[in-house]
Amino acid sequence: MEIKSAAVIGAGVMGSGIAAHIANAGIPVFLLDIVPQAVKDSGGDRSVVAKGAVEKLLKGEPAAFMHKDAARLVTPGNTEDDLEKLKDVDWIIEAVIENKDIKHALYRRLDAVRKPGSVVSSNTSTIPLEILLEGASDQFAADFMITHFFNPPRYMRLLEIVAGPKTRKDAIDTIRQVCDVRLGKGVVHCKDTPGFIANRIGTYWFQAAVNAAEDLGLTVEETDLITGKPMGLPKTGTFGLLDLVGIDLGPHIAKSLLSTLPAQDDYRRVYRENPLQAKMIAEGYTGRKGKGGFYRQIKTPDGKRIRETIDLKTGVYRPTVKAELASAKERSLKGLVTHSDKGGQYAWKVLSQALAYAASLVPEIADTILDVDAAMRLGYNWKQGPFEMIDALGTAWFAEKLTEAGLPVPALVTLAAGRPFYKVEDGRLHYLTTQGEYAVVERGEGVLLLSDIKRASKPVAKTASAALWDIGDGVLCLEFTGKMNALDDQVMALYRKAIDIIGDGSSGPYKALVIHNEGDNFSVGANLGLALFALNIALWPQIEQATAEGQQTYKALKYAPFPVVGAPSGMALGGGCEILLHCDAVQAHAESYIGLVEVGVGLVPGWGGCKEMLFRHTYNKKRPGGPMPPIAKAFEYISTAKVAKSAFEAKEMLILRPTDGITMNRDRLLADAKAKALELAKDYKAPEPLEIRLPGPGARTALEMAVEGFHGQGKATDHDVVVSGELAWVLSGGDTDITTVLTEDDLLDLEREAFMRLVRTPGTIDRIDHMLSTGKPLRN
Repeated sequence: MEIKSAAVIGAGVMGSGIAAHIANAGIPVFLLDIVPQAVKDSGGDRSVVAKGAVEKLLKGEPAAFMHKDAARLVTPGNTEDDLEKLKDVDWIIEAVIENKDIKHALYRRLDAVRKPGSVVSSNTSTIPLEILLEGASDQFAADFMITHFFNPPRYMRLLEIVAGPKTRKDAIDTIRQVCDVRLGKGVVHCKDTPGFIANRIGTYWFQAAVNAAEDLGLTVEETDLITGKPMGLPKTGTFGLLDLVGIDLGPHIAKSLLSTLPAQDDYRRVYRENPLQAKMIAEGYTGRKGKGGFYRQIKTPDGKRIRETIDLKTGVYRPTVKAELASAKERSLKGLVTHSDKGGQYAWKVLSQALAYAASLVPEIADTILDVDAAMRLGYNWKQGPFEMIDALGTAWFAEKLTEAGLPVPALVTLAAGRPFYKVEDGRLHYLTTQGEYAVVERGEGVLLLSDIKRASKPVAKTASAALWDIGDGVLCLEFTGKMNALDDQVMALYRKAIDIIGDGSSGPYKALVIHNEGDNFSVGANLGLALFALNIALWPQIEQATAEGQQTYKALKYAPFPVVGAPSGMALGGGCEILLHCDAVQAHAESYIGLVEVGVGLVPGWGGCKEMLFRHTYNKKRPGGPMPPIAKAFEYISTAKVAKSAFEAKEMLILRPTDGITMNRDRLLADAKAKALELAKDYKAPEPLEIRLPGPGARTALEMAVEGFHGQGKATDHDVVVSGELAWVLSGGDTDITTVLTEDDLLDLEREAFMRLVRTPGTIDRIDHMLSTGKPLRN
């Protein structure tokens, strides 16, 4: 069975978000909702709810659509007039209000119109599958399952699938495949238990974290400091995350869990009604979607906006202060929970309960610890799942400390008997089963992880900031390994080493190169810390040499006698974008954010970015005629530091070519990039050098006049004018004219000259310093 079309019933936040993401995958989808009574009475647009939802999606931030064109695949309608249109749909998703009677009535209507064998699933997170199927036919039960998306559906990778005893295996396999490959989800199979996996553990976690903050007297800021980076959780921390998801959501989930959890479940012990939260909800302080939450922004009489935080004891807002706790500086989880200050005490109180609770739920909620860890990483953005955290503490140590604290030791921890839940043996990752034996962690077909390669082998070559790995079939993978994957001379050195190792791509063991890593971001560009150090002591010759070496290294990769494929995910900015522009092909994760952002630190792209964007737009067959349109477009993107917010937008900006590939599931990215590299290697020929004619000073003047106009309107700063002037000089060709043919080396010379003039300006030095100090651009 293939999913060629879909429908979502319910155009609320979740339903419309699911529809948008299905459209992102290129699947046509109906989005239906009720006809409001007011519309019936007035004779207005009967599909107003669904149409309004799509309009809201198009305006919302973060964007639900990966590209605005995806919205064309969403057809709005209503459940009174358009249900018959679902007769040919392959997958129908119900996302209506969490009321079993309303759902049952809808299922009966769907069953009367849907085609035989179409899959129906519910996005419920609170109603058990067996209750949803009450009164359903055997055929409906065979085609039915729960597919629980997380909000927002585009960005949250977890998808929990719950199948019933009558659900067809081929239906499960089909939905798992489409959610994995086409929607990019990490699919986890759950048992039909309250809250499934992620919300069952996550709700307990939130409750334990809030309780402990109150019991130990931590402030909101101190709580969020500890439950952020030190624990490996989202940087928002506990209260910041509650503000983000909505404080009013908690009581609904708690009510549902309390109505369905077993009598002995430990959530019943930790649950407390919270008078402060109830008061906040009643007054409209429901988080970011309301007037504020545990944090809020207010405007002072002089027009400034300041951040305030609520006092957990008094319920009164006060100015937000930066939390300072020595325990937060601990580099290990064990160091954190054993620290003597109140942050360490707090961390242990939360972790001892939450990790023990998670361990006690296997195999009740899932068959393996893999599913639980994956659910918490993908659904709650934890760096490590609960069992990985217990391993970080040590299973024997954890059991001993639970006993000392008078807490029960989960059966699975006892079964481990001091052994880790995960181990590496013969180069492969193993996990502990519920039978107390180890099993190999198996990857799905089409999944290749660099982390698995690294467990089983040693690098072919490495430097201080990069490593080269053999990923099989004659393909090497170059990985950035420096802090934040920043680029420096050590990365450039390994690029050149890789060229030497691969050779001509035909006579040795290797024939292609993939550039990829599994960091949060592909690369955010050059190492600014090193650059600022060099600037402060005026190492001008060394800076120019490093710039020239970067240019020539990227050019050597572009014209290497073997294919080079970039495989980015996360942010690929500045120099990270420039290397992609020089690859023969790119296989990008859909959630890649790519752009030339050098102007933010007072520079122009210096490693060939200006050159490549000029060529992309000049040689674009669909561009308007004349010499100025490609120059103007490249100038627009670079001077405004525009970043493509998806791989699809990167194609529109010509950062990616029409022939470049897009992978929806990040776990499949390296395998897809390797396949592309092998395909290119079959009959590979290096590209022919390009030439260009540029109009020179006249074009530069036109661009500078446009910037001066923005400056006059207050939209461009003084230093923006300086930087844009240098960029205009490069993109217009310097002192050339339209009769002169310019080579790539000519353009690289222009880039380097402009770059070196800018690094000497105080405005640029201030921008670099400010970026390193605050992480934000300086508007000087």
